[in-house]
Formats: sequence, structure tokens, C-alpha cells
Amino acid sequence: MSCILSVKLGFLVFAYAVAISIAYTGAYRIGVNYGMVSDNIPPPGQVISMCTSRNIRRLRLFEPNPAALAALSSSGIEVILGTRNEDLPKLAVDPSYAKTWVETHVLPHIDTTLFKYISAGNEVIPGKLANYVLPAMKNLDAALKSVGRKIPVSTTVPSNVLGISYPPSAGKFSPVTAPVMEPIVAFLASESYPLLVNVYPYFAYIGNPKDISLDYALFNSKKVVVRDGALGYKNLFDAMVDAIYAALEKAGGSTVKIVVSETGWPSAGGDGLVATINNAQTYNRNLISHLALSPGTPRRPTQDLETYIFALFNEDLKAVGTERNFGLFYPNMTEVYGVSLEGPFSRAFGQ
Repeated sequence: MSCILSVKLGFLVFAYAVAISIAYTGAYRIGVNYGMVSDNIPPPGQVISMCTSRNIRRLRLFEPNPAALAALSSSGIEVILGTRNEDLPKLAVDPSYAKTWVETHVLPHIDTTLFKYISAGNEVIPGKLANYVLPAMKNLDAALKSVGRKIPVSTTVPSNVLGISYPPSAGKFSPVTAPVMEPIVAFLASESYPLLVNVYPYFAYIGNPKDISLDYALFNSKKVVVRDGALGYKNLFDAMVDAIYAALEKAGGSTVKIVVSETGWPSAGGDGLVATINNAQTYNRNLISHLALSPGTPRRPTQDLETYIFALFNEDLKAVGTERNFGLFYPNMTEVYGVSLEGPFSRAFGQ
């Protein structure tokens, strides 16, 4: 009996060690969006110090803020750097402007800052700036290569670039976005660059609460909710990502990886029933756990899914309502709620 008990205890210790190891390894894929649409958040130096103290090792900047880039220098934090949407037309039509952009915002920091990707714009497809995206991407890519630097250049799209998203295998770009997305996908595939996608189960749920359960949106479902051929989905996040993978495949981009550039859940600002601190905490905690323990999605089970939570702070200059309440922290740098930054997932934002 004691021998059997010893074997069982040994197995449990081994299983726990493996689980923790997986959690640490997988959780490395998590980053956070550093938005600045606010007049009361701390200066970048304090923010980056907070991030390093919290083991946040990946950030996304929406535009090249000089103070933030200076603060990130030698921090060890990896950075997605975005262009301003309003700069896309000039970046697209003027290669010399793209070269100047790189020389101004990237090269001065290139030896001290870990640039992960450059994003040409944020959520401009579909829209009046959509046709500028690919030429801007190409000009930025050429500017980087001309100085001997290869940083993947992409763009950030919303999930509504899809015209069909259910079931996930039917995912397809809409008739409006397909003429823009297909050549972008071809470029990304040719360079082995990823597509950055903003994925929000919250908005999908509030847009269709009749057919989507809250548990499915919050990663709380223990059983398969959506069966799609041989694949089963227990959460809406995976289903949304796989719908985009299916669309990429149909557009000739079966090798293009997805980076989830934004996801999150608001803690206030809605009807008081769905946008709550409890739901926001549940979503982000479950997201971290899910990504830590599962390397990919049902359609891409072995493909690591790099993901960035939106956002560091509640931003008071955004539109009134939920948009102001996606932050993990208040402007005074106290937590809105805990997101398991300690314990087994203490490396959720780190290495």
C-alpha cells in the first residue's frame, strides 16, 4: 500500500511540475496594449517601471510616442510599434517618407529596444484608408531592409473583416474586404510575417446574446459548445481566431500566422450586467490560463497564439461607456482587479 501511495504521490508531483512548466512556457505569449487616450495616466517612465516590476514583457504601442520609446530602451520589453492611421496615405505614396519614419522612430532605438512587429495602421480595413495599407506596409518593409533590418511589417485588422464567421471553418473575408485583404495576405505569406487581429468575444456576445452563451464567451464552458466537423469549441475566442485562419486559407495564406493584437473585457460602462469587474477578471484570468495550457486553437493546435490584452489603463478620453473601462489598472497604477500575476501564472506577462 505504501509503495502504491508513493507511486501515486510521485505521479502527482510530476504532473504538477509538468503543468507549471507548461503554464510558464505558454504564458510567455501574453502581452498588453499600452494605450494613451487619456489625460491622467502616469508618464511613460513610471509606466515602464511598473511593467517591469509586474513582469510584463510585451507591449503594443499604437503610435511612436517618443517618451514611451525612450522609456522602453534597455527595458527588455518586446514592442509592437504602430503607425498613426493618418500617416498611412503618405507612407503609401512616398517611399522617402517611409524611410524617414523608420529613421526617426525605429533606428534610434534599434539597438536597445526589442521591436517585434511594425503595424501599418489599426483597424482601417474596411474603410476609406484601406487601400493605403498594403503600399504603406511595402514601403516600411523596404525602408527597414534598406538599412539592414528585418522587422516583420503587418497591419492590425478587426475581426469584422470577415463576411462569414460561423461555423469557424466557413470563415471568409467579406466582399468589401477581400480585394484589400487578399493581396495583403499574399505579401505576408511571401515574407513569413503574421497578421495582427483584434479579437473581442465581448462584442460578439453583446451583439448576439440570444445565440451565444456568456459562459462560452468567458471561457467558462467545460464541454464543447460548437461542433464544427471534427473540431470542437469550448470557447468563443478560439472559434473567432479559427474563423480568421479559415479565411486566410481561402485567401491563399495557409502559412500566415495570427497574432491577437487586442482582446479583453470591460469592467464597467455598460448595463451593469455584462461589463463588470467580475466578468472582466474572469475573462482575462481564463484567457491567461487557456493560453498557458493550450498552445493553439482547434484548427491550429500546435501553433502558439501570441496575444495582447487590452489594455494597461482605463482611458478617460475614449468614448463614454465601456471603451473607457478595459484597463487592468487605474491611472494611479492600482489594479482594477487581479489577473493572476502571481502564483503559477506569475510569468503570464513575462518569460
